[in-house]
Amino acid sequence: MTTETQLREAITRFGRSLFERGLTPGSSGNLSVRTPDGHILCTPTNVSLGFLDPARLSRLDSEGNWLDGDKPTKEVFLHRAMYRGNPASQAVAHLHSTYSVCLSCQGDRNPEDMLKPMTPYVVMRVGAVAGVPYHRPGDDSLAPEIERLAARYSGIIIGNHGPLVAGKSLKDAVFSIEELEEAAKLEYLMHDRNPQRLDEKEVSELKAQFRFLRGN
Repeated sequence: MTTETQLREAITRFGRSLFERGLTPGSSGNLSVRTPDGHILCTPTNVSLGFLDPARLSRLDSEGNWLDGDKPTKEVFLHRAMYRGNPASQAVAHLHSTYSVCLSCQGDRNPEDMLKPMTPYVVMRVGAVAGVPYHRPGDDSLAPEIERLAARYSGIIIGNHGPLVAGKSLKDAVFSIEELEEAAKLEYLMHDRNPQRLDEKEVSELKAQFRFLRGN
């Protein structure tokens, strides 16, 4: 079993990787993971993911009460909503990565399927991606909708904001949100070129072969 110390080190390591590759500018973005004792470790508010201190990560109980460490991110309610929506979720990643944010600003997308895939990889990692309307950052009135969608979706795009992805582990959540960013980048680069996309049969075959956190 992974220890809390190992989880703290993993959050720090993945946070630095995301920051150094430009996927989480400034103090944006946040990561969380469940601990073996049922608590939640998450990144603190107003701290760059590139400069995290494992000992100062925020620790909350299962009800969201702040136990110790630095003050948690104001967006921790998004993470908790993902966990409530699907108890199989063990980690959550949220970024303000450029191409996913571009996608979040396009109001003509289908909120039940924000991406029509061009490659198999976002389907293999995330499945279908849902969309929700813009809410002011920190506005926890969004939580019930996130919780509802989390029962069916691993990946959610928040309007004019960015992506939120749950995983079976921290590595799974981070790799999945990176794959979502790559799919959004392809969407941006190919939007006016009439790209060839995977058809429904091809997508269904991928979903049948690869097991997701949930069955979307």
